[in-house]
Amino acid sequence: MEKLNYQVLEASGYKGYIKKEAPEKVLQFGEGNFLRAFVDYFFDCANEKADWDGKVVLVQPIAQGLTDLINEQEGLYTLYLRGSEKGQKVDAKRVISAVSRCINPYEDYQKVEELSCSDDLEYIVSNTTEAGIVYDPNSTFAQCPPDSFPGKLTKLLYARYKAGKKGLVILSCELIDNNGKELEKCVKQYIADWKLGEDFAEWIEKENLFCSTLVDRIVPGRIRDAEEVKRLDEENGYTDPLTDVGECFGVWIIEGPAELEERLPFKKAGLNVHVVPDVTPYKKRKVRILNGAHTGFVLGAYLSGQDIVRDCMHNETIRGFMNKMLYEEIIPTLPLDKKELQEFAAAVEDRFNNPFINHELMSISLNSTSKWKARNMPSFLEYVKEKKELPVCLTMSLAAYIAFYSSDIQERTADGLLCKRPKGNSYKVQDDAWVLDFYYTHREDSADELVQAVLSNEKMWGQDLTKIEGLKEQTVKNLVNIKENGAEAAYASCL
Repeated sequence: MEKLNYQVLEASGYKGYIKKEAPEKVLQFGEGNFLRAFVDYFFDCANEKADWDGKVVLVQPIAQGLTDLINEQEGLYTLYLRGSEKGQKVDAKRVISAVSRCINPYEDYQKVEELSCSDDLEYIVSNTTEAGIVYDPNSTFAQCPPDSFPGKLTKLLYARYKAGKKGLVILSCELIDNNGKELEKCVKQYIADWKLGEDFAEWIEKENLFCSTLVDRIVPGRIRDAEEVKRLDEENGYTDPLTDVGECFGVWIIEGPAELEERLPFKKAGLNVHVVPDVTPYKKRKVRILNGAHTGFVLGAYLSGQDIVRDCMHNETIRGFMNKMLYEEIIPTLPLDKKELQEFAAAVEDRFNNPFINHELMSISLNSTSKWKARNMPSFLEYVKEKKELPVCLTMSLAAYIAFYSSDIQERTADGLLCKRPKGNSYKVQDDAWVLDFYYTHREDSADELVQAVLSNEKMWGQDLTKIEGLKEQTVKNLVNIKENGAEAAYASCL
């Protein structure tokens, strides 16, 4: 069977949207699964639904990558968006044709520089991992390309400036706070260190727009089951080693001026991409609702005998506990439009119910101390401040966290704390060493003693939580309830 390209695709009888030729408007640093299932998908849909008429050129960010394979397939690859929407199973196939080619700058830097000076170019997109946006003093202007991503970007923008071209919109997708601002800060540092001149610095400031963005789509990536790959190849009529898989949910929040929304092709295409003046509330929404839901229910769910997130959504008690926590305790503390927040929360339940992803509770449980502090404690504290009472589910969630870390502790191993699930298997709690040492030290404590020690530990929480009226007493009751009646029954008591 032949590998995917335009000729093979045509012969296969594919009936979906395909655009073979268009101006190259996007330079994208990164050719991995996430960008191809997220950014390139959105640009592909913009071609179909908004007549954007553009192509994306991928740039391989490190020395080893997918350049040869992408070019062999003429930029084409098959994307499956899989999941659950409004309780219905979704498995949608789309051949992405928005990518024109890929360049390896370590073998052909001149091609990247030529593209950076193109009149057609409008956008630069990046996802070079969290470690990508860093200032590396060992990167030099003489390198082709410079070692660091911000160094590469600075040199390419300088070439564009010297060619007398207009500025660009830079869309940073790395998973760090203020990713666009941090990238711009690094570029300005290189301009100063490399002595590229005040005029260039002014051009960067006035003519280019560095946008911080928030990206949200789970991308498992390639299909690992050989039998499924074989079946899909037979159905498609071609082989495709670049096949990508993402969940059907996806939202891209871009920080920028209002006019940017009209400039970008996504609004016209009706896509879930939004330009906002500040991404911070949307990051808060994601952390407190999506991530907060995970951390809020999974530890007790695991103690109750569950192992997979999807199965928890089929348990009325656990799902009911999660939804009460989201809709009655977390959403009221958030600053965005309540209808938007409720729609986001409804999508969370669908995402957790994804029939294609076996998301293990134990993988979510890693480092739950810092996770509960970052994801759940802000909602808890704001609820107490506004309502002058304890949030029932979030308070129970805190007790479930303590129960998970203290359930029949058997051994402090080199990399974890060996505990035992009630009437079940042993499991390993993994967290910072000092957290594990703390719980091991307190393994013989009574419920009252343990709760007092946990809540008063300012290293854990940044404050003494025993000062919150009624919290210690209620947490002790909840912990005893979990240990005596089981976590599912304790969750049910909240409903």
